[in-house]
Amino acid sequence: DKVMNYEDIDNAPEEKARGITINTRHVEYQTDNRHYAHVDCPGHADYIKNMITGAAQMDGAVLVVSAPDSVMPQTREHILLARQVGVPSIVVYMNKIDQVDDPDLIELVEEEIRDVLKEYDFPGDDVPVIRGSALQALESGELGSEATASIDELLEALDTYIPIPKREIDKPFLMPVEDVFSIKGRGTVPTGRVERGVLKAGDEIEVVSG
Repeated sequence: DKVMNYEDIDNAPEEKARGITINTRHVEYQTDNRHYAHVDCPGHADYIKNMITGAAQMDGAVLVVSAPDSVMPQTREHILLARQVGVPSIVVYMNKIDQVDDPDLIELVEEEIRDVLKEYDFPGDDVPVIRGSALQALESGELGSEATASIDELLEALDTYIPIPKREIDKPFLMPVEDVFSIKGRGTVPTGRVERGVLKAGDEIEVVSG
């Protein structure tokens, strides 16, 4: 159970300088029921190609929407891309609710989010919408506190709403390489989503260039 600062995820220099996510980033965590590999996708329109790379690997998505801003153009872009690349399920985290004093306004924002999801053929009436403040949770740093309750609720929604994906483990191993990282002490590390099969330590694989 480790609290990770946001800047540790958005760790490219150009991302820190501009305050946006450009390249996809990976972080892993687990609940009592599941292990998650979380891909932090770009939220800036200029780098939408990087988001497509990340979204194509997903079994589900967390859509973060700012409560004060409601549905923005990039929110629609993200939902559309999720639909186009085949992301099967979305859970919504309505962020920054501490900046909205009017409960009725929060209700209107949630209603708008659900309507937009339905526009793109997601089940907007059924999608979990979690309300919270990621900044308050981060600043608290205490798991299980009132400030992090929305994060616990989000993890519960991931566990219960996003189905466990079916894996074709009886077929030959196949994994398209989506990204390559240079990790100190490890060397070059390719990442991607395993489409079928199983890979064990010591197995030989064939790498085919595209």
